[in-house]
Amino acid sequence: MADIEGAAVPERLLITRTTTGDGISIVTLAGEVDLDGSSQLRDVLLSSVQTAPGTVVDFGEVDFLDSSGINVLIAAHQAAESRGVWFRLAAPRQAVRRVLQLVGVDALIACHPTVEQALAA
Repeated sequence: MADIEGAAVPERLLITRTTTGDGISIVTLAGEVDLDGSSQLRDVLLSSVQTAPGTVVDFGEVDFLDSSGINVLIAAHQAAESRGVWFRLAAPRQAVRRVLQLVGVDALIACHPTVEQALAA
């Protein structure tokens, strides 16, 4: 992987964007995705889907996801669709996976058990 771009947002959320050799963006999140960090996350994800042929959001280190985070994911998914690029979620922990399932986001946006599987899909 090449090109690492990191953005520390409120102390509860760390967002790191990594670009693979073929231009795919991997946006790695750590902490809590809530109202405090959702605008920064929106900026990173919308930038990613505008510049990359595909984006994977790695939820492996996310403990909490609220409705503002869900709205950001839906907005990024819609932006990716309108541009004709793909957008996938990866490695959600049980609590986050449950939220994604309860609101139906897992049916709208492809969600994979690992980043590797999301990249290969």
